[in-house]
Amino acid sequence: MRSDAALTSTCPQDAVLRVENLRKHYGSIQAVRGISFHVCPGEIVGLLGVNGAGKTTTISMILGVLEPTAGSIHIGSVDLLRRRSRALSSTNFAAVYAPLPGNLTVYQNLRVFALLYGVRNFPARLQSVLDTFDLHKFRDTKCGLLSSGEQTRVGLAKAMLNCPRVLLLDEPTASIDPASAREIRSTLRSFAERTQTGVLWTSHNMYEVEEVCSRVLFLSQGEIIVSGDPRALPAQYGKSSLEELFISVAREPLDLGALQS
Repeated sequence: MRSDAALTSTCPQDAVLRVENLRKHYGSIQAVRGISFHVCPGEIVGLLGVNGAGKTTTISMILGVLEPTAGSIHIGSVDLLRRRSRALSSTNFAAVYAPLPGNLTVYQNLRVFALLYGVRNFPARLQSVLDTFDLHKFRDTKCGLLSSGEQTRVGLAKAMLNCPRVLLLDEPTASIDPASAREIRSTLRSFAERTQTGVLWTSHNMYEVEEVCSRVLFLSQGEIIVSGDPRALPAQYGKSSLEELFISVAREPLDLGALQS
């Protein structure tokens, strides 16, 4: 199995997210098996794998929802396990399966989360995220009345309220139309570059991954077995596309691991 060590030289101590030897066991079941990786400022890293590969468990540990069995997580220089509140104040999360309360308006939802995150100068920050996601006309609309694409944009606006150093996006454009997805990808790329926020992005859409991610990590059975540039990796493994490589990781993880060593 290839380690991520070769990549750490590009931003050794400057990484906004560092995961080292992270493990999560449920009795005899090893959901995550000693993975290590980092995300640099302004970088979008894809965390890929089939359902059950360990992606959601990994994200849940980075969000402080699950406690690791072993290993460490640092948000910048802050140890998540020792200084949880401080570390999590610099992170945020969005996913289409976690919509905001539908009985509250866009403004009410954003205000509630701004209070939870301790966002200063909320009026100015609200204006900024409404501008970023073109949400002004929905400001006083209940979220439950919005389309899937509009709700996705509100969720992303919430995720950017506290100007996070680390942004975790779990299938952020699933279930929305291609035009909206393309616009959101463009917005997120610009946001990451402008603010130097590090993004960990999960997706089953390999076209999307190639478009937005500078680096990908393929998980299989709780281990990172393939990592690198999503545009170069397929050829390295004799595959014609990232999707074909994804399928091979799902079906033949041991064979791919042997090719790496």
